[in-house]
Amino acid sequence: MVEQRLQQHFIDSADLKYQAGPVLSKPLGLAVQALLAGVTSGRKVLACGAGISGLLAAQFAAQFVGRFERERPSLAALALPCIPDDPLADTRQCADAGGLARQVRALGEAGDVLLAISPRGESAAVLAAAAAAHERDMCVIALTGGTGSGAGGALGRALRETDVQVCVPHDRLSRIHEVHLVLLHCLCDAVDAQLLGEQELSA
Repeated sequence: MVEQRLQQHFIDSADLKYQAGPVLSKPLGLAVQALLAGVTSGRKVLACGAGISGLLAAQFAAQFVGRFERERPSLAALALPCIPDDPLADTRQCADAGGLARQVRALGEAGDVLLAISPRGESAAVLAAAAAAHERDMCVIALTGGTGSGAGGALGRALRETDVQVCVPHDRLSRIHEVHLVLLHCLCDAVDAQLLGEQELSA
């Protein structure tokens, strides 16, 4: 029974990725365009998320600044740590709102890109960061998830026409996180392909 349950995780994850590819390819393409518009004009990417999404944001920034799979000059990206509103507060939890937004206001400039990751689109901290990005005339790329009328959550509803939402069509958090990782890899690979030329994908 345990082995069958474990195998089911692989099956469900593979099924979602297979089905999501055609659905997400267009918004992913728009996200790549937004990233390229920023980095080719000397701007930077600020990436943020709460909890596991914050770790994904940090991985993206590391691969953008360092390298993904090919050597290239560094691209400007910074992962924003999810810190409390009050730095003296005795907590390790990200503030409901304010912590990320303060960093966006301090570091963001017009033409920069905010990569906001929130699987349900309901993180108050990430939502506040997106609002702060709009104040700074930044483009927001939102990686969200969900199905039905609630897909994308409050973050999805807060986006402007110039923003991009890539919403994973699933309601299970673990599956959404898995696809978010694939999406980030796709973004890094596509930017590299545009800047360095196409390269055949290796197995």
